[in-house]
Amino acid sequence: MNTHRFKGFALGEPILKALSEQGYQTPTDIQKAAIPVLLEGKDLFASAQTGTGKTAAFSLPMLQLLTERRAARSEGKRAIRALILTPTRELALQIDESLRAYGRHLPLRTAVILGGVGAAGQIAALRKNPDILVATPGRFLDLYQQGHIHLKQVEMLVLDEADRMLDMGFIHDVRKIIAKVPTERQTMLFSATLPPAVLQLASTMLKDPASISVTPTVTVAENITQKVLFVEQADKNNLLKNVLSDKAIKKALVFTRTKHKAQRLSQQLSKIGISADSIHSNKTQSARQRALDAFDRGHIKVLVATDIVARGIDVDGITHVINYELPNEPESYVHRIGRTARAGADGIALSFCDSNELPLLGGIQRFTKSELPAMEDHPFHSSGIAMLRSLYSGTPKPKPAAPAARGHRRPSGRRPARRRVANWQR
Repeated sequence: MNTHRFKGFALGEPILKALSEQGYQTPTDIQKAAIPVLLEGKDLFASAQTGTGKTAAFSLPMLQLLTERRAARSEGKRAIRALILTPTRELALQIDESLRAYGRHLPLRTAVILGGVGAAGQIAALRKNPDILVATPGRFLDLYQQGHIHLKQVEMLVLDEADRMLDMGFIHDVRKIIAKVPTERQTMLFSATLPPAVLQLASTMLKDPASISVTPTVTVAENITQKVLFVEQADKNNLLKNVLSDKAIKKALVFTRTKHKAQRLSQQLSKIGISADSIHSNKTQSARQRALDAFDRGHIKVLVATDIVARGIDVDGITHVINYELPNEPESYVHRIGRTARAGADGIALSFCDSNELPLLGGIQRFTKSELPAMEDHPFHSSGIAMLRSLYSGTPKPKPAAPAARGHRRPSGRRPARRRVANWQR
């Protein structure tokens, strides 16, 4: 494969060879903007969504710089030299997989530590003194406090999906970890959205950073067909079964707001003969990975999940995303439906909306600046909920008629006679 466009970044031949083997030909926008900056050793603050190629944007310069510095210094005991923090186990595994692919021809070691699985194997990996460590905050702090992780040699720190990290309540853990990393380092912060908490965190951990924004805060792919289905809460299960009976649905990712609903829904689907599994935070990492692998390989038709997989999974061939329950945050809607229509394919996003979710629907429409078309030709359509939609749509209401000017006389010049109403009519 032709990788001449990556050669312009001054990446070494081992990395270019790995990119060729991976089929990489053209850098994405975030890679074009970030790689030269990071190769210069600067801090970086980047607004970039999942799916823009940001993992390669920070991984490639990281691998290049660590290799150069390792060759320049005398051989000594290996140590963790780069730390990548990420909010979910799935994303941590994907980053580790990418690092291994890009660095397959380099003398660097990587390791990943995350919760939900036994710590013995991870402790063994840490004893081999990896150059790069990918971690979720909770398990990282556990093993650090047990004395298994040493950070004195860390030269690079990456905080990926910073907004999601804060949403999941990791802010205190993240601050603890940052405080333990040497202050003389290169720091990279990536975030899909830029709420005030992320901006404040960036101001405390970055030094004179370069700032990059490669995509608008809100982007919905044009090849995703979006529909909203108005339905009573009690009819949602039957509506889901009806929708999934469509043979055009090859792989469906169904989102719920809670882990209990995700587990219960997948069990109910399995009982009626629809192959399904679930992913949520109560499951062990091995169980989550088994479910994701089965879904990726097409062994199951439906994966029911909470927002932990709204970002951080890259499964090809998802034909439908179904919001069984609308998300509390409008941003999550964009990330959820972005799991379909990957690699140029078309996708369909269906959102079930009951009366209690109308405010959430309104928030999504204001956030995306577009109105979701309604699908009415299903057997559980609620016309009553559909009629209430305009109350939460955010569209301006018609102005009331102006009152008559003071002193204005009616055409007749007299007040109309008051109509007398008989007692039996009252």
